[in-house]
Amino acid sequence: MARISSIERKQLPDFEPMFQILDNTMGYVPNNFLSMAHWPELLGAFGGLAATILQTGEVEGGLKQLVAMVASTANGCHYCQAHTSHSASNLGVSKEKIDAAFEFETSPLFSDREKSALRVAWHAALQPNASTDADFEALSAHFSEREMVEIVAVISLFGFLNRWSDTMKSDLESKPLEFAISMGLADKQLAG
Repeated sequence: MARISSIERKQLPDFEPMFQILDNTMGYVPNNFLSMAHWPELLGAFGGLAATILQTGEVEGGLKQLVAMVASTANGCHYCQAHTSHSASNLGVSKEKIDAAFEFETSPLFSDREKSALRVAWHAALQPNASTDADFEALSAHFSEREMVEIVAVISLFGFLNRWSDTMKSDLESKPLEFAISMGLADKQLAG
């Protein structure tokens, strides 16, 4: 059960444009956003940051969601793991590829480009941070510096969300919960 209540959407008319975007992209308004609404300035600032990181840029949205999923898995955040896997699916990433993300290093479903991004996500999300110069050399073989900034921004955004959602014990919404259960995600770990 959540440690902080969610404010009802109807009580937040100023945020309705943001909620419409979330409805259109995710199919629901996340409970972690509704708990942030206790501090409206935080919700507004965070919503803008998240929209910039996840909905603009040069790196494709499906890969951004896989990066977020791997980072969230490394952090042990099942709430965000369910959200990002569901969002990746909504963006056209196959269920087979989402399932294989736990073994991305050895899976033939991932290109070297994707593997380099997922490796940085995994290593950067570990505590202490385990990203290496070699990780970034591999990343730079496939991504521009702008794209590398986008990838690290996704990892950083989900570092915040992982801490927020786990600490607040955000209740998982039905759509990502059903997706996570259908994929057996709660029992999966990254292969090391």
